[in-house]
Amino acid sequence: MTNTRQYSLYELQVQVKNTLEDVFAGLVWIRAEIGEITVNRSGHCYLDLVETEPGSGQVVARARATIWSYTFRMLKPYFETTTGQAFTQGIKILFQAKVEYHEVFGFSLNVRDIDPAYTMGDLARQRREILRKLEEEGVLEMNKELELPLVPQKIAIVSSPTAAGLQDFLDQLHNNPQGFIFYTKLFPAVMQGSEAAGSIIGALERIYGYDDFFDAVVIIRGGGAQIDLACFDNYDLAYHVTQFPLPVLTGIGHDKDDSVVDLVAHTRLKTPTAVAEFLISGVNAFATKLSELEQQFLELVTDQIAENRERLADLATELNYRVLRLIQIRKSQLDLAGLQLNNSVGSFLKAKQAEVRDCAGQTQSLTTRFVTKQEHGLEVLKGQLLFVTKGKIYQGGKQVEQWVRILKIKTFEQLRFEKQRLSGDEEKLRLIDPQNIIRRGFSINLRNGKIIKSVDQIEVGDLLETLLSDGTVESKVINKQRYGNEKRD
Repeated sequence: MTNTRQYSLYELQVQVKNTLEDVFAGLVWIRAEIGEITVNRSGHCYLDLVETEPGSGQVVARARATIWSYTFRMLKPYFETTTGQAFTQGIKILFQAKVEYHEVFGFSLNVRDIDPAYTMGDLARQRREILRKLEEEGVLEMNKELELPLVPQKIAIVSSPTAAGLQDFLDQLHNNPQGFIFYTKLFPAVMQGSEAAGSIIGALERIYGYDDFFDAVVIIRGGGAQIDLACFDNYDLAYHVTQFPLPVLTGIGHDKDDSVVDLVAHTRLKTPTAVAEFLISGVNAFATKLSELEQQFLELVTDQIAENRERLADLATELNYRVLRLIQIRKSQLDLAGLQLNNSVGSFLKAKQAEVRDCAGQTQSLTTRFVTKQEHGLEVLKGQLLFVTKGKIYQGGKQVEQWVRILKIKTFEQLRFEKQRLSGDEEKLRLIDPQNIIRRGFSINLRNGKIIKSVDQIEVGDLLETLLSDGTVESKVINKQRYGNEKRD
Protein backbone atom coordinates (compact mmCIF):
# COMPACT_ATOMS: atom_id res chain seq x y z
CA MET A 1 0.00 0.00 0.00
CA THR A 2 2.85 2.34 0.92
CA ASN A 3 4.68 1.48 -2.35
CA THR A 4 1.64 2.24 -4.57
CA ARG A 5 1.69 5.74 -5.99
CA GLN A 6 -1.22 7.86 -4.90
CA TYR A 7 -2.77 10.71 -6.93
CA SER A 8 -4.88 13.53 -5.78
CA LEU A 9 -7.95 14.11 -7.90
CA TYR A 10 -6.38 17.17 -9.41
CA GLU A 11 -3.14 15.31 -10.14
CA LEU A 12 -5.10 12.55 -11.85
CA GLN A 13 -7.04 15.03 -13.96
CA VAL A 14 -3.82 16.76 -14.95
CA GLN A 15 -2.26 13.40 -15.89
CA VAL A 16 -5.26 12.51 -18.04
CA LYS A 17 -5.17 15.96 -19.64
CA ASN A 18 -1.47 15.70 -20.44
CA THR A 19 -1.92 12.20 -21.85
CA LEU A 20 -4.74 13.32 -24.14
CA GLU A 21 -2.77 16.36 -25.27
CA ASP A 22 0.17 14.12 -26.11
CA VAL A 23 -1.92 11.58 -28.04
CA PHE A 24 -4.17 14.15 -29.74
CA ALA A 25 -1.83 17.05 -30.15
CA GLY A 26 -3.39 18.15 -33.44
CA LEU A 27 -6.91 18.43 -34.83
CA VAL A 28 -8.87 15.25 -35.54
CA TRP A 29 -11.91 14.50 -37.77
CA ILE A 30 -14.83 12.90 -35.94
CA ARG A 31 -18.18 11.45 -37.07
CA ALA A 32 -21.17 11.85 -34.71
CA GLU A 33 -24.85 12.68 -34.48
CA ILE A 34 -26.13 15.86 -32.87
CA GLY A 35 -28.26 14.73 -29.93
CA GLU A 36 -28.96 18.19 -28.53
CA ILE A 37 -27.94 21.72 -29.51
CA THR A 38 -28.01 24.94 -27.49
CA VAL A 39 -26.99 28.46 -28.51
CA ASN A 40 -26.59 30.94 -25.65
CA ARG A 41 -26.92 34.72 -25.70
CA SER A 42 -23.25 35.17 -26.45
CA GLY A 43 -23.57 33.14 -29.63
CA HIS A 44 -21.65 30.13 -28.37
CA CYS A 45 -23.02 26.77 -29.54
CA TYR A 46 -23.02 23.76 -27.21
CA LEU A 47 -23.55 20.29 -28.63
CA ASP A 48 -24.39 16.96 -27.07
CA LEU A 49 -22.90 14.44 -29.51
CA VAL A 50 -23.88 10.77 -29.58
CA GLU A 51 -23.14 7.62 -31.52
CA THR A 52 -25.74 4.84 -31.67
CA GLU A 53 -25.44 1.18 -32.43
CA PRO A 54 -26.84 0.31 -35.87
CA GLY A 55 -30.08 -1.64 -35.65
CA SER A 56 -30.77 -1.25 -31.93
CA GLY A 57 -30.29 2.53 -31.76
CA GLN A 58 -28.63 2.18 -28.35
CA VAL A 59 -26.22 4.99 -27.46
CA VAL A 60 -22.66 3.61 -27.33
CA ALA A 61 -20.79 6.92 -26.96
CA ARG A 62 -21.54 10.49 -25.83
CA ALA A 63 -19.48 13.67 -25.59
CA ARG A 64 -19.83 17.39 -25.19
CA ALA A 65 -18.66 19.77 -27.90
CA THR A 66 -18.37 23.52 -28.17
CA ILE A 67 -18.36 25.87 -31.13
CA TRP A 68 -17.28 29.30 -30.01
CA SER A 69 -19.35 32.20 -31.31
CA TYR A 70 -16.81 33.56 -33.81
CA THR A 71 -16.49 30.08 -35.38
CA PHE A 72 -20.20 29.31 -35.18
CA ARG A 73 -21.10 32.51 -37.05
CA MET A 74 -19.08 31.23 -40.02
CA LEU A 75 -19.74 27.48 -39.86
CA LYS A 76 -23.55 27.55 -39.50
CA PRO A 77 -24.35 29.62 -42.68
CA TYR A 78 -21.71 27.72 -44.63
CA PHE A 79 -23.16 24.36 -43.60
CA GLU A 80 -26.82 25.28 -44.19
CA THR A 81 -26.17 26.98 -47.55
CA THR A 82 -24.16 24.03 -48.82
CA THR A 83 -26.37 21.21 -47.57
CA GLY A 84 -29.79 22.89 -47.72
CA GLN A 85 -30.28 21.39 -44.25
CA ALA A 86 -30.71 23.20 -40.95
CA PHE A 87 -27.89 22.76 -38.47
CA THR A 88 -30.03 21.09 -35.83
CA GLN A 89 -30.38 18.00 -33.71
CA GLY A 90 -30.82 14.62 -35.34
CA ILE A 91 -28.37 15.13 -38.21
CA LYS A 92 -25.04 13.40 -38.63
CA ILE A 93 -21.93 15.54 -39.12
CA LEU A 94 -18.25 15.10 -39.89
CA PHE A 95 -16.32 17.78 -38.02
CA GLN A 96 -12.75 18.72 -37.17
CA ALA A 97 -12.11 19.35 -33.50
CA LYS A 98 -9.45 19.82 -30.87
CA VAL A 99 -9.63 17.22 -28.10
CA GLU A 100 -9.67 19.04 -24.77
CA TYR A 101 -9.76 18.01 -21.14
CA HIS A 102 -10.40 20.30 -18.21
CA GLU A 103 -9.71 19.43 -14.60
CA VAL A 104 -13.18 20.65 -13.54
CA PHE A 105 -15.36 20.26 -16.60
CA GLY A 106 -13.87 17.05 -17.97
CA PHE A 107 -13.65 15.84 -21.56
CA SER A 108 -14.94 18.02 -24.44
CA LEU A 109 -14.38 18.74 -28.11
CA ASN A 110 -13.72 22.18 -29.54
CA VAL A 111 -15.18 22.20 -33.07
CA ARG A 112 -13.11 24.10 -35.63
CA ASP A 113 -14.55 22.96 -39.00
CA ILE A 114 -17.42 20.91 -40.54
CA ASP A 115 -17.52 18.92 -43.80
CA PRO A 116 -20.99 19.49 -45.37
CA ALA A 117 -20.46 16.77 -47.98
CA TYR A 118 -20.70 14.07 -45.30
CA THR A 119 -24.08 15.37 -44.07
CA MET A 120 -25.38 15.78 -47.64
CA GLY A 121 -24.48 12.18 -48.37
CA ASP A 122 -26.17 11.05 -45.18
CA LEU A 123 -29.33 13.03 -45.98
CA ALA A 124 -29.42 11.58 -49.50
CA ARG A 125 -28.92 8.16 -48.03
CA GLN A 126 -31.78 8.75 -45.60
CA ARG A 127 -34.07 9.82 -48.44
CA ARG A 128 -33.12 6.78 -50.48
CA GLU A 129 -33.69 4.59 -47.45
CA ILE A 130 -37.17 6.08 -46.86
CA LEU A 131 -38.16 5.56 -50.50
CA ARG A 132 -36.74 2.02 -50.49
CA LYS A 133 -38.66 1.16 -47.32
CA LEU A 134 -41.92 2.55 -48.72
CA GLU A 135 -41.42 0.57 -51.92
CA GLU A 136 -40.69 -2.64 -50.02
CA GLU A 137 -43.88 -2.10 -48.02
CA GLY A 138 -45.80 -1.78 -51.29
CA VAL A 139 -47.19 1.69 -50.53
CA LEU A 140 -44.97 4.01 -52.58
CA GLU A 141 -47.47 4.46 -55.44
CA MET A 142 -50.71 3.97 -53.49
CA ASN A 143 -51.83 7.61 -53.45
CA LYS A 144 -50.95 8.02 -57.13
CA GLU A 145 -53.32 5.14 -57.95
CA LEU A 146 -56.32 7.02 -56.54
CA GLU A 147 -58.57 8.57 -59.17
CA LEU A 148 -58.90 12.34 -58.99
CA PRO A 149 -62.58 13.35 -59.51
CA LEU A 150 -63.46 14.92 -62.86
CA VAL A 151 -64.68 18.00 -61.04
CA PRO A 152 -62.59 18.42 -57.85
CA GLN A 153 -64.33 21.34 -56.13
CA LYS A 154 -64.20 20.48 -52.40
CA ILE A 155 -60.60 20.98 -51.32
CA ALA A 156 -58.99 20.39 -47.91
CA ILE A 157 -55.92 22.59 -47.42
CA VAL A 158 -52.96 21.76 -45.17
CA SER A 159 -50.90 24.90 -44.66
CA SER A 160 -49.81 27.47 -42.17
CA PRO A 161 -52.41 30.27 -41.85
CA THR A 162 -49.58 32.76 -42.35
CA ALA A 163 -47.93 30.98 -45.27
CA ALA A 164 -47.08 33.36 -48.12
CA GLY A 165 -48.46 30.98 -50.72
CA LEU A 166 -51.82 30.32 -49.02
CA GLN A 167 -53.42 33.63 -50.00
CA ASP A 168 -52.02 33.31 -53.55
CA PHE A 169 -53.61 29.87 -53.79
CA LEU A 170 -57.00 31.06 -52.50
CA ASP A 171 -57.03 34.18 -54.72
CA GLN A 172 -56.15 32.16 -57.80
CA LEU A 173 -58.73 29.47 -57.03
CA HIS A 174 -61.72 31.60 -56.02
CA ASN A 175 -61.19 34.44 -58.52
CA ASN A 176 -60.77 32.24 -61.60
CA PRO A 177 -61.88 33.85 -64.91
CA GLN A 178 -64.44 31.13 -65.60
CA GLY A 179 -66.28 31.78 -62.33
CA PHE A 180 -66.06 28.17 -61.13
CA ILE A 181 -67.10 27.66 -57.50
CA PHE A 182 -64.70 25.89 -55.12
CA TYR A 183 -65.22 25.02 -51.46
CA THR A 184 -62.01 25.19 -49.42
CA LYS A 185 -61.31 24.39 -45.78
CA LEU A 186 -57.99 25.15 -44.08
CA PHE A 187 -56.55 22.61 -41.64
CA PRO A 188 -53.69 24.60 -40.03
CA ALA A 189 -50.29 22.98 -39.53
CA VAL A 190 -46.69 23.95 -38.83
CA MET A 191 -44.88 23.83 -42.16
CA GLN A 192 -41.21 23.91 -41.14
CA GLY A 193 -38.96 22.83 -38.31
CA SER A 194 -38.85 19.74 -36.15
CA GLU A 195 -42.56 19.93 -35.28
CA ALA A 196 -43.74 20.20 -38.89
CA ALA A 197 -44.03 16.48 -39.74
CA GLY A 198 -46.14 15.69 -36.67
CA SER A 199 -48.29 18.79 -37.20
CA ILE A 200 -49.00 17.93 -40.84
CA ILE A 201 -49.84 14.33 -39.87
CA GLY A 202 -52.29 15.73 -37.28
CA ALA A 203 -53.95 17.87 -39.97
CA LEU A 204 -54.29 14.83 -42.25
CA GLU A 205 -55.88 12.86 -39.43
CA ARG A 206 -58.45 15.64 -38.91
CA ILE A 207 -59.25 15.63 -42.63
CA TYR A 208 -59.67 11.84 -42.52
CA GLY A 209 -62.82 12.36 -40.45
CA TYR A 210 -64.37 14.12 -43.48
CA ASP A 211 -62.86 12.03 -46.28
CA ASP A 212 -66.32 11.31 -47.74
CA PHE A 213 -66.90 15.06 -48.17
CA PHE A 214 -63.67 16.34 -49.73
CA ASP A 215 -62.47 15.57 -53.26
CA ALA A 216 -58.74 16.12 -52.67
CA VAL A 217 -56.12 17.42 -50.22
CA VAL A 218 -53.50 20.04 -51.06
CA ILE A 219 -50.33 20.57 -49.00
CA ILE A 220 -48.95 24.03 -49.74
CA ARG A 221 -46.45 26.55 -48.46
CA GLY A 222 -44.92 29.62 -50.05
CA GLY A 223 -41.46 28.36 -50.83
CA GLY A 224 -38.50 29.28 -48.65
CA ALA A 225 -34.98 28.08 -48.08
CA GLN A 226 -34.08 24.48 -48.70
CA ILE A 227 -33.31 24.05 -45.02
CA ASP A 228 -36.97 24.79 -44.22
CA LEU A 229 -38.15 21.84 -46.29
CA ALA A 230 -36.36 19.01 -44.48
CA CYS A 231 -39.60 18.10 -42.70
CA PHE A 232 -40.98 16.79 -46.00
CA ASP A 233 -38.26 14.11 -46.07
CA ASN A 234 -39.87 12.31 -43.15
CA TYR A 235 -40.85 8.63 -43.25
CA ASP A 236 -43.91 8.89 -40.99
CA LEU A 237 -45.32 11.85 -42.95
CA ALA A 238 -44.64 10.17 -46.30
CA TYR A 239 -46.30 6.95 -45.08
CA HIS A 240 -49.43 8.85 -44.00
CA VAL A 241 -49.62 10.46 -47.46
CA THR A 242 -49.36 7.07 -49.22
CA GLN A 243 -52.15 5.65 -47.04
CA PHE A 244 -54.48 8.63 -47.31
CA PRO A 245 -57.84 7.79 -48.98
CA LEU A 246 -57.98 11.09 -50.92
CA PRO A 247 -55.62 12.26 -53.69
CA VAL A 248 -52.91 14.47 -52.19
CA LEU A 249 -51.54 17.38 -54.26
CA THR A 250 -48.38 19.22 -53.20
CA GLY A 251 -47.33 22.78 -53.96
CA ILE A 252 -44.45 23.27 -51.55
CA GLY A 253 -42.84 25.99 -53.62
CA HIS A 254 -39.41 24.69 -54.50
CA ASP A 255 -37.89 23.60 -57.80
CA LYS A 256 -34.46 22.30 -56.87
CA ASP A 257 -35.34 18.86 -55.57
CA ASP A 258 -38.47 16.80 -55.01
CA SER A 259 -39.02 15.91 -51.37
CA VAL A 260 -40.13 12.42 -50.35
CA VAL A 261 -43.66 13.76 -49.80
CA ASP A 262 -43.62 15.17 -53.37
CA LEU A 263 -42.58 11.78 -54.72
CA VAL A 264 -45.34 9.81 -52.96
CA ALA A 265 -48.15 12.35 -53.49
CA HIS A 266 -50.77 11.90 -56.21
CA THR A 267 -49.63 15.02 -58.09
CA ARG A 268 -46.59 17.22 -57.45
CA LEU A 269 -46.79 20.86 -58.59
CA LYS A 270 -44.16 23.55 -58.20
CA THR A 271 -46.09 26.29 -56.39
CA PRO A 272 -49.42 26.89 -54.62
CA THR A 273 -50.54 28.95 -57.63
CA ALA A 274 -49.73 26.02 -59.91
CA VAL A 275 -51.93 23.79 -57.73
CA ALA A 276 -54.83 26.25 -58.11
CA GLU A 277 -54.32 26.38 -61.89
CA PHE A 278 -54.27 22.57 -62.02
CA LEU A 279 -57.61 22.33 -60.18
CA ILE A 280 -59.18 25.05 -62.33
CA SER A 281 -57.99 23.37 -65.54
CA GLY A 282 -59.60 20.09 -64.45
CA VAL A 283 -62.98 21.73 -63.87
CA ASN A 284 -62.62 23.74 -67.08
CA ALA A 285 -61.97 20.57 -69.11
CA PHE A 286 -65.15 19.02 -67.70
CA ALA A 287 -67.15 22.20 -68.38
CA THR A 288 -65.89 22.24 -71.97
CA LYS A 289 -66.92 18.61 -72.44
CA LEU A 290 -70.33 19.37 -70.92
CA SER A 291 -70.78 22.32 -73.28
CA GLU A 292 -69.93 20.10 -76.24
CA LEU A 293 -72.51 17.54 -75.10
CA GLU A 294 -75.08 20.32 -74.64
CA GLN A 295 -74.39 21.62 -78.14
CA GLN A 296 -74.72 18.13 -79.59
CA PHE A 297 -78.00 17.65 -77.74
CA LEU A 298 -79.37 20.98 -79.01
CA GLU A 299 -78.39 20.05 -82.56
CA LEU A 300 -80.16 16.70 -82.24
CA VAL A 301 -83.29 18.35 -80.84
CA THR A 302 -83.26 21.03 -83.55
CA ASP A 303 -82.86 18.40 -86.27
CA GLN A 304 -85.67 16.30 -84.77
CA ILE A 305 -88.03 19.29 -84.58
CA ALA A 306 -87.23 20.30 -88.16
CA GLU A 307 -87.79 16.74 -89.33
CA ASN A 308 -91.15 16.54 -87.51
CA ARG A 309 -92.23 19.88 -88.96
CA GLU A 310 -91.42 18.71 -92.46
CA ARG A 311 -93.29 15.48 -91.82
CA LEU A 312 -96.31 17.41 -90.49
CA ALA A 313 -96.30 19.71 -93.53
CA ASP A 314 -96.21 16.68 -95.83
CA LEU A 315 -99.08 15.07 -93.94
CA ALA A 316 -101.14 18.29 -94.12
CA THR A 317 -100.53 18.58 -97.86
CA GLU A 318 -101.46 14.95 -98.42
CA LEU A 319 -104.59 15.28 -96.25
CA ASN A 320 -105.71 18.39 -98.12
CA TYR A 321 -105.27 16.60 -101.44
CA ARG A 322 -107.20 13.57 -100.22
CA VAL A 323 -110.09 15.75 -98.95
CA LEU A 324 -110.37 17.66 -102.23
CA ARG A 325 -110.18 14.43 -104.19
CA LEU A 326 -112.90 12.86 -102.05
CA ILE A 327 -115.15 15.92 -102.51
CA GLN A 328 -114.68 15.76 -106.26
CA ILE A 329 -115.51 12.07 -106.34
CA ARG A 330 -118.62 12.56 -104.21
CA LYS A 331 -119.77 15.50 -106.35
CA SER A 332 -119.34 13.49 -109.54
CA GLN A 333 -121.29 10.64 -108.00
CA LEU A 334 -124.05 13.05 -106.97
CA ASP A 335 -124.26 14.61 -110.47
CA LEU A 336 -124.47 11.16 -112.01
CA ALA A 337 -127.21 10.12 -109.57
CA GLY A 338 -129.25 13.27 -110.39
CA LEU A 339 -128.90 12.71 -114.11
CA GLN A 340 -129.96 9.08 -113.76
CA LEU A 341 -132.96 10.13 -111.67
CA ASN A 342 -134.09 12.73 -114.20
CA ASN A 343 -133.84 10.21 -117.03
CA SER A 344 -135.84 7.67 -115.06
CA VAL A 345 -138.68 10.13 -114.31
CA GLY A 346 -138.95 11.24 -117.97
CA SER A 347 -139.07 7.65 -119.22
CA PHE A 348 -141.63 6.74 -116.60
CA LEU A 349 -143.91 9.65 -117.57
CA LYS A 350 -143.66 8.86 -121.23
CA ALA A 351 -144.54 5.24 -120.59
CA LYS A 352 -147.59 6.19 -118.53
CA GLN A 353 -148.81 8.67 -121.14
CA ALA A 354 -148.59 6.01 -123.82
CA GLU A 355 -150.56 3.65 -121.66
CA VAL A 356 -153.21 6.31 -121.13
CA ARG A 357 -153.54 6.91 -124.84
CA ASP A 358 -153.79 3.20 -125.45
CA CYS A 359 -156.40 2.86 -122.74
CA ALA A 360 -158.31 5.83 -124.13
CA GLY A 361 -158.36 4.27 -127.58
CA GLN A 362 -159.37 0.83 -126.34
CA THR A 363 -161.91 2.09 -123.75
CA GLN A 364 -163.76 4.77 -125.65
CA SER A 365 -166.93 3.03 -124.50
CA LEU A 366 -166.14 3.89 -120.85
CA THR A 367 -168.00 6.78 -119.44
CA THR A 368 -166.52 10.24 -119.28
CA ARG A 369 -166.69 10.10 -115.52
CA PHE A 370 -164.37 7.06 -115.43
CA VAL A 371 -161.94 8.74 -117.82
CA THR A 372 -161.94 11.93 -115.74
CA LYS A 373 -161.35 9.92 -112.60
CA GLN A 374 -158.47 8.14 -114.21
CA GLU A 375 -156.93 11.37 -115.49
CA HIS A 376 -157.27 12.92 -112.02
CA GLY A 377 -155.54 9.88 -110.51
CA LEU A 378 -152.81 10.20 -113.08
CA GLU A 379 -152.23 13.84 -112.17
CA VAL A 380 -152.04 12.95 -108.50
CA LEU A 381 -149.55 10.21 -109.27
CA LYS A 382 -147.51 12.65 -111.35
CA GLY A 383 -147.40 15.15 -108.50
CA GLN A 384 -146.31 12.45 -106.09
CA LEU A 385 -143.59 11.34 -108.44
CA LEU A 386 -142.34 14.90 -108.85
CA PHE A 387 -142.40 15.38 -105.06
CA VAL A 388 -140.49 12.19 -104.52
CA THR A 389 -137.96 13.20 -107.17
CA LYS A 390 -137.40 16.62 -105.64
CA GLY A 391 -137.11 15.02 -102.17
CA LYS A 392 -134.47 12.63 -103.37
CA ILE A 393 -132.49 15.46 -104.97
CA TYR A 394 -132.79 17.57 -101.81
CA GLN A 395 -131.72 14.68 -99.58
CA GLY A 396 -128.77 13.98 -101.86
CA GLY A 397 -127.62 17.61 -101.59
CA LYS A 398 -127.98 17.57 -97.80
CA GLN A 399 -125.92 14.36 -97.62
CA VAL A 400 -123.13 15.94 -99.68
CA GLU A 401 -123.12 18.97 -97.39
CA GLN A 402 -122.96 16.65 -94.37
CA TRP A 403 -120.06 14.75 -95.90
CA VAL A 404 -118.22 18.03 -96.56
CA ARG A 405 -118.85 19.18 -92.97
CA ILE A 406 -117.69 15.82 -91.59
CA LEU A 407 -114.54 15.97 -93.72
CA LYS A 408 -113.82 19.49 -92.49
CA ILE A 409 -114.25 18.36 -88.87
CA LYS A 410 -112.06 15.29 -89.41
CA THR A 411 -109.43 17.47 -91.09
CA PHE A 412 -109.44 19.95 -88.20
CA GLU A 413 -109.26 17.14 -85.63
CA GLN A 414 -106.40 15.48 -87.52
CA LEU A 415 -104.44 18.78 -87.69
CA ARG A 416 -105.07 19.43 -83.97
CA PHE A 417 -103.95 15.87 -83.14
CA GLU A 418 -100.75 16.32 -85.13
CA LYS A 419 -100.05 19.67 -83.41
CA GLN A 420 -100.63 18.08 -80.00
CA ARG A 421 -98.35 15.18 -80.89
CA LEU A 422 -95.66 17.65 -82.05
CA SER A 423 -96.02 19.60 -78.79
CA GLY A 424 -95.77 16.32 -76.90
CA ASP A 425 -92.60 15.42 -78.81
CA GLU A 426 -91.08 18.82 -77.98
CA GLU A 427 -92.02 18.41 -74.29
CA LYS A 428 -90.54 14.90 -74.24
CA LEU A 429 -87.34 16.22 -75.79
CA ARG A 430 -87.24 18.98 -73.17
CA LEU A 431 -87.84 16.46 -70.38
CA ILE A 432 -85.02 14.19 -71.56
CA ASP A 433 -82.57 17.09 -71.57
CA PRO A 434 -79.73 15.76 -69.29
CA GLN A 435 -79.58 19.08 -67.45
CA ASN A 436 -83.31 18.96 -66.57
CA ILE A 437 -83.14 15.27 -65.67
CA ILE A 438 -80.22 15.85 -63.30
CA ARG A 439 -81.90 18.89 -61.68
CA ARG A 440 -85.02 16.82 -60.90
CA GLY A 441 -83.00 14.38 -58.83
CA PHE A 442 -82.01 11.91 -61.49
CA SER A 443 -78.46 11.08 -62.41
CA ILE A 444 -76.34 9.92 -65.35
CA ASN A 445 -74.07 6.89 -65.02
CA LEU A 446 -70.86 6.76 -67.01
CA ARG A 447 -68.42 3.92 -67.59
CA ASN A 448 -65.10 4.96 -69.07
CA GLY A 449 -66.74 8.30 -69.98
CA LYS A 450 -69.67 6.68 -71.86
CA ILE A 451 -73.35 6.83 -70.83
CA ILE A 452 -74.73 3.48 -69.61
CA LYS A 453 -78.10 2.53 -71.14
CA SER A 454 -78.24 -1.19 -70.40
CA VAL A 455 -76.97 -3.64 -67.79
CA ASP A 456 -75.23 -5.45 -70.67
CA GLN A 457 -72.75 -2.54 -70.84
CA ILE A 458 -71.38 -3.15 -67.35
CA GLU A 459 -69.81 -6.02 -65.47
CA VAL A 460 -69.48 -6.72 -61.79
CA GLY A 461 -66.40 -4.95 -60.47
CA ASP A 462 -66.57 -2.05 -62.93
CA LEU A 463 -66.04 1.47 -61.60
CA LEU A 464 -68.95 3.78 -62.43
CA GLU A 465 -69.13 7.53 -62.33
CA THR A 466 -72.50 9.10 -61.42
CA LEU A 467 -73.16 12.69 -62.54
CA LEU A 468 -75.37 14.69 -60.17
CA SER A 469 -76.47 18.32 -60.35
CA ASP A 470 -73.79 19.41 -57.88
CA GLY A 471 -71.02 16.91 -58.40
CA THR A 472 -70.03 13.35 -59.17
CA VAL A 473 -69.98 10.08 -57.24
CA GLU A 474 -67.77 7.12 -57.94
CA SER A 475 -69.15 3.63 -57.24
CA LYS A 476 -68.21 0.03 -57.83
CA VAL A 477 -70.61 -2.57 -59.29
CA ILE A 478 -71.11 -5.46 -56.89
CA ASN A 479 -74.24 -6.83 -58.48
CA LYS A 480 -76.27 -6.44 -61.64
CA GLN A 481 -79.82 -7.61 -62.34
CA ARG A 482 -81.79 -7.89 -65.57
CA TYR A 483 -85.61 -7.86 -65.53
CA GLY A 484 -86.88 -11.39 -64.92
CA ASN A 485 -83.35 -12.73 -64.58
CA GLU A 486 -80.91 -12.19 -61.69
CA LYS A 487 -77.16 -12.64 -61.79
CA ARG A 488 -75.12 -12.33 -58.58
CA ASP A 489 -71.33 -12.71 -58.18
